[in-house]
Amino acid sequence: LQDIRNTVGNIPMEWYQDFPHVGYNLDGKKIYKPIRNKDELDMFLEKMENPDYWRTVQDKMTGADIKLTDEQVDLVHRLQRGQFGDVHFDPYEPAVDFFTHEVMVHPVTNRPADKRSFIPSLTEKEKVSKLVHAIKMGWIKPRKPKDDTPTYYDLWAHEDPNSILGRHKMHVPAPKMKLPGHEESYNPPPEYLLSEEEKLAWEQQEPAERKLNFVPQQYRCLRAVPAYSRFIHERFERCLDLYLCPRQRKMRVNVDPEDLIPKLPKPRDLQPFPTTQALVYRGHTSLVRCLSISPSGQWLVSGSDDCTVRFWEVCTARCMKTLPVGGVVKSVAWNPNPTICLVAICVEQSVLLVNPCLGDKLLYGATDQLLESYVAPEEERVQPVQWVMATAEEHSKGVRLVVQHSKAVKQVTWHGKGDYFASVVSDNSNMQVLIHQTSKRWSQNPFRKSKGLVQCVLFHPIRPYFFVATQRYVRVYNLLKQELTKKLMTNCKWVSSMAIHPGGDNIICGSYDSKLAWFDLDLSTRPYQLLRHHKKALRSVAFHKHYPLFASGSDDGTIIVCHGMVYNDLLQNPLLVPVKVLKGHAMTLDLGVLDVLFHPTQPWVFSSGADGTVRLYT
Repeated sequence: LQDIRNTVGNIPMEWYQDFPHVGYNLDGKKIYKPIRNKDELDMFLEKMENPDYWRTVQDKMTGADIKLTDEQVDLVHRLQRGQFGDVHFDPYEPAVDFFTHEVMVHPVTNRPADKRSFIPSLTEKEKVSKLVHAIKMGWIKPRKPKDDTPTYYDLWAHEDPNSILGRHKMHVPAPKMKLPGHEESYNPPPEYLLSEEEKLAWEQQEPAERKLNFVPQQYRCLRAVPAYSRFIHERFERCLDLYLCPRQRKMRVNVDPEDLIPKLPKPRDLQPFPTTQALVYRGHTSLVRCLSISPSGQWLVSGSDDCTVRFWEVCTARCMKTLPVGGVVKSVAWNPNPTICLVAICVEQSVLLVNPCLGDKLLYGATDQLLESYVAPEEERVQPVQWVMATAEEHSKGVRLVVQHSKAVKQVTWHGKGDYFASVVSDNSNMQVLIHQTSKRWSQNPFRKSKGLVQCVLFHPIRPYFFVATQRYVRVYNLLKQELTKKLMTNCKWVSSMAIHPGGDNIICGSYDSKLAWFDLDLSTRPYQLLRHHKKALRSVAFHKHYPLFASGSDDGTIIVCHGMVYNDLLQNPLLVPVKVLKGHAMTLDLGVLDVLFHPTQPWVFSSGADGTVRLYT
């Protein structure tokens, strides 16, 4: 247990206001303040969502937030009620009689009284004479008799004409009373008297709703008029009116509430974007975890927990091929190079490189020739993985190479040129991320030490950057200089996925605490915007290659498509507008949409779900 006792002693903690630390621990090391960057909104959300917010206090000595235990809360309640701090202390214990109640006949001591006890004291005499002299000289004023007569004053007699409000002639005169009308006469004309029904209606009304606050009555002569019963009440209300009358005019700024809301364009001006479910690709018997699409947009590949990978024709929803792989498929990735026909598939502890043999025969024939033209180097190199040629049986299914890892692989992603790919391993060491080169069949481990649990990785579409997302942060590495360029704070508890804008300057991260963070890399390392549109965890996010669209899929079974326009003008911030919520997937085992993916050329979005289907929205 770390000892964080603060040894600065009993001093005002305000002295440390401008320092990054709040004191020193027992070894003399500085105790740094915890990073407190919560704004009002975060405080409010924490107040709403954190059930222990009311019992969390900040320790002034260490700056840390401390959650009070039940005993401490009890102690605070007791002290607020004016009780004793100690529960076991009884303030009403029976009194113990120290002295005997029998009165003694003889005194305890029989010493004769002192002489000083019956001679007037000289020191007292001196003090009194000094006070008398001071009163005579007028240095000390004796107490004035209290004046019991009540004081009245005019509220408005001494108004400063030079005050700010005086200068603007904002003087408000005291309100005048309404002059009495015919209905207040002792002998009103008959039309002012209330009939029986009107009287009943008057009695049933609320006092605030009545037109008159009295019932008009008729008397024979002025002598017959009795004393007015509501006289004191009305005088009191008049006094209230006078002293509560607002003495200044409020300067009101007329703000149109519409002006405070940012002007977002209407979704129909932002078309095209996917709006309706067009096709459902059925065939998998379990969760469909991952999707990938060929660069031409003609073929779709999906990997599922039913231990198969299926290849579909996009336009017809026809399953062209089913490849059993003997394990749960965690990730699939189609090579982005349009001249190569290869798909990388993560199955348990290996990455399979599969030639699906779909489409142009010349294309997939050339891919096989390219793989077979590999010449092994003379000397064996030490590698973190093993590259194994597929057996004859696997070759007939389409598998060409197997990259065997030491632990289970959870993600694979290609570099834009299509020669390199990266894989993420479920491990907590520095072997989590590996980068492989297909043409040389050579793998390397780029990181010396682990910086946390890696969730997913991405290559930059244009520049030599590599994005690594851990639970809380996204680190951006420069592959040429081999150094960390940036560290993005996601403000999320657990990042699940990320995608990069084809321009390369903006990335989005989805998280399991149902937030989507948009980062503008040129702007800041903190999110440009946090979108909280989903009710449950986000499983996947995706950008479109050409259209200003991005989408997120969540466990609430919906896909939210947003318009994300990035301007060439560097001074203009990106415009983010949610345009469509797409529904269709059935919730299964509390899971909804597991992966989303855009078509490379059309404004269409694919989604795969826990209900075993892949859906296309156009």
